[in-house]
Amino acid sequence: MSPMQIRVGDVARMRKQHPCGSSEWEVTRVGADIGMKCLKCGRRVMLPREEFERRVKRLGPPGGV
Repeated sequence: MSPMQIRVGDVARMRKQHPCGSSEWEVTRVGADIGMKCLKCGRRVMLPREEFERRVKRLGPPGGV
């Protein structure tokens, strides 16, 4: 399976909600790990690419999710 096309600035809707209630994250770093920032509370997290691809429900450009 080919890797998902992920770009800095994309907005990802995740399968599970963050404890703050949001499920939308902005991609801030791309590589072996994916850096994300919660769009509601601003929390930053890093996930291994494989885990990110498993957890993401939808991925799109800013404002398009």
